Amino acid sequence: MQTLQTSRALHTLPPARRSLSFVRHGATEPNLAGLRCGGDLDVPLTDTGRQQAADVGRRLVAQGRPVGVIITSDLQRTRETAHIVAQALPGVEVIVEPGFAERYLGAWNLRAIAETEVELMRGDTPPGGESTECFFDRIAGAIETVLPLLDRRPLLVGSKGVARALGELLGQPAQGLANGALAHFELAAFARRCPHNVQRCPA
Repeated sequence: MQTLQTSRALHTLPPARRSLSFVRHGATEPNLAGLRCGGDLDVPLTDTGRQQAADVGRRLVAQGRPVGVIITSDLQRTRETAHIVAQALPGVEVIVEPGFAERYLGAWNLRAIAETEVELMRGDTPPGGESTECFFDRIAGAIETVLPLLDRRPLLVGSKGVARALGELLGQPAQGLANGALAHFELAAFARRCPHNVQRCPA
């Protein structure tokens, strides 16, 4: 029933409003050092990351991209990015949705990305971290919270792994987004792919 309701909700919107804009947060120290940084490692932006966030705000204004609400996880790096971007968009509300946090990486945190790339691509679960299935299930649930906001043209501020999960769930691959990079996802595919059939993971 939830999938049917999702499909109906999406189809009541014009095609231009069935989409979600996405921006990866500004750079953190682990990002600049080429280290893994999961959602269970809460670190702030660097000065470089703050500049990248300010650049995103200016870019959105220059491109005339309408943004009516900004959604962010509860991690420092995404919240700070969201609020800096919002400074360029007066009156735009920032909403925190914890479900959009980066994948929990456990023992892989602060390891060089190359050291665990094979395991990540193979679908291994990090020791003390989150499985691919549970991460994707969590992101699918978070997408549900965005659907009522689509008519406000939302911008989601998230991490690279969140963009990857969105791409997989929607059949729109988004690999390797740089800090401050923008992407665009069509959510009409969400109901068709029925991610609600994924088994729920323990909270």
